[in-house]
Amino acid sequence: MISKALTIAGSDSGGGAGIQADLKTFQELSVYGMSALTAVTAQNTLGVQGVYPLTLEVITQQLDSIGLDLKPDAVKTGMLFSSDIIRIVAEKIQQYSWRNLVVDPVMVAKGGSTLLQQEAVQSLINHLLPLALVTTPNIPEAEMITNRSITTIDDRKEAAKIIHAMGSNYVVLKGGHDTSTKAVVDLLYDGHEFIFMESQRVQTRHTHGTGCTYSAAVTAELAKGKTVPEATHIAKAFIQAAIEDELGIGAGHGPTNHFAYQNRLRGMNLETNRQ
Repeated sequence: MISKALTIAGSDSGGGAGIQADLKTFQELSVYGMSALTAVTAQNTLGVQGVYPLTLEVITQQLDSIGLDLKPDAVKTGMLFSSDIIRIVAEKIQQYSWRNLVVDPVMVAKGGSTLLQQEAVQSLINHLLPLALVTTPNIPEAEMITNRSITTIDDRKEAAKIIHAMGSNYVVLKGGHDTSTKAVVDLLYDGHEFIFMESQRVQTRHTHGTGCTYSAAVTAELAKGKTVPEATHIAKAFIQAAIEDELGIGAGHGPTNHFAYQNRLRGMNLETNRQ
């Protein structure tokens, strides 16, 4: 039976992040993708020109439509924008007993535009993190959630412990914003041990939507029955390929290459067949 994943997030008219990035990632990882839009944004690689949250009625109706017919095997949240939207999403996740929830706490766009209202951070902590199987903050997001500065690996460990204590079963604290090292070190914490996942840093401006794509890849693999460590390692490889094999689109922070991971696998299979 085909695996299904639901993304609850905002629309990115530029196609690099949000709902568009999530659905592309689901498709590339052979998962049937569904969506519930929380907001429409006008944006491109140069920035966000407008954010237009949808009404609670529209969001609720979308979630009910999915809940009444198409049970997802995994769910991810992205841009939720406001406290009211967060509460509705949390209520519907509980009402329909959706499992394998990946919370990507989207707060600020690559160009600096705010995508989560300040007062909504506490709602995220109170209503959504207790439902999460995995939470995938970057360093600035983890700082906002924990209300503490993160500069060292030990700081990341402590932040991961705090987020885990807020209810998330696993925490993936991404290290891309730490530009002091040549490697990008992501940290996976399960409440008992830390797993460090390291990749080579790529010097490129084409990183728009990396967080959305990473968390969507985790969601897709969970939908297929992978464990959280397995899903996270595949997601790490997926986003690394997407960054390395850049598309070169746009004059600003360009999107990542969602085709790259499967293209590499096809290339490896072709080479194996030749041998």
